[in-house]
Amino acid sequence: MVSTKYYEFSVEKPLNREPPVDELVRNYLTEVDGYDRNHGPIPHIDPDAHTVHVDGLVRSPLTLSISDLRARFPQHTVVAALQCAGNRRHTMRTKLREVQGIDWGDGAVMNCLWSGPRLRDVLIATGVELDADTGSYDGKHAAFACHQTQVQQDEWYGASVPLERAMSVDAEAIVALDMNSSPLTPYHGGPVRIILPGIAGARCVKWLDRITVQARDSPNFYQHFDYKVLPPHVTSSEEAEPVWPAVPPLLEMPANSVVATPRCGATAVADADGCVGAKGYALPSGDGGPVVKVEVSGDGGVTWQMAKILEPPKKLVDVGLSLKWAWVLWQARVKVAEGTGRKILSRATDISGNTQSAEPVWNLRGVAYDGYGEADDLTVVKEIQPAQAVL
Repeated sequence: MVSTKYYEFSVEKPLNREPPVDELVRNYLTEVDGYDRNHGPIPHIDPDAHTVHVDGLVRSPLTLSISDLRARFPQHTVVAALQCAGNRRHTMRTKLREVQGIDWGDGAVMNCLWSGPRLRDVLIATGVELDADTGSYDGKHAAFACHQTQVQQDEWYGASVPLERAMSVDAEAIVALDMNSSPLTPYHGGPVRIILPGIAGARCVKWLDRITVQARDSPNFYQHFDYKVLPPHVTSSEEAEPVWPAVPPLLEMPANSVVATPRCGATAVADADGCVGAKGYALPSGDGGPVVKVEVSGDGGVTWQMAKILEPPKKLVDVGLSLKWAWVLWQARVKVAEGTGRKILSRATDISGNTQSAEPVWNLRGVAYDGYGEADDLTVVKEIQPAQAVL
């Protein structure tokens, strides 16, 4: 399914848009209709000429072409949801209080097959290894950079994660070359980007041209002065200035779920049992996946019932791919009273016990919102039975 409908958000030149969430959940794998989040123009890079430099606190720096990344390293495939840190910001803005940033709805997420060499394999090729004395990576970081396009708040875009995370086999971080078995397009970071399953999309640098092992995290603006969960007492940019350095960068995203249908403000038809059909997606928290339970409520959270988690495509299961990092799609028949101003809530729980918050905490930048999924302001009407129809 290729959607031609997007909700677009203007931030000068960068392309920022999301698909309608009811269209997004039609498919388990997000094809070409995923969200776009950019801080500058989209570069169109010749994959045959592009290189990635791997340097810093390594024994043997490398310069790798796209062909090198494909041929020199085993290719790894991971199913992972990539989520904007500001996904569901509109809900935080309208349910809690005003926030800063693009007014993202529930569609700033995409669930895809990502393929490329493991990040750890690339780093091992440069001689990165555990310190023999401490048995650790001594607090080092793996920093990722893109110098291919001018961004709004810096001369380049950068992010980083602890080197321990980058080197973990279980974390499945990859230097991604393909999305859904096709080469990455410029819109989604092609020819090469970082994919860090379970971590906010802001750290998954697109149009990657440098990986640096260094003693501290990335010095980039977007690592230090954005994409952080500021404490709720910080209510303005001025108040944030002295606080930014003390707040850690947002990495892992929280457990989440969304009611995609019915849409907010819709008229929903209840069946003879007083139930309304609902569908949505749910996401695990960081590395706590997969999602194992989704519950829904039609009475404001007084009572909850289990939703059905839909089976992923058989082709993914048959090849043994882990679904730890993936979203799940769910559906349910929810008991909702007739009338106006009704709502349907959803909440997800992953296998590690992480669940959504009944009382989400506000933050100035509106990131990492994890309140219950909600379709509100519904008008619920009873289904007209054949015997009741006017002839």
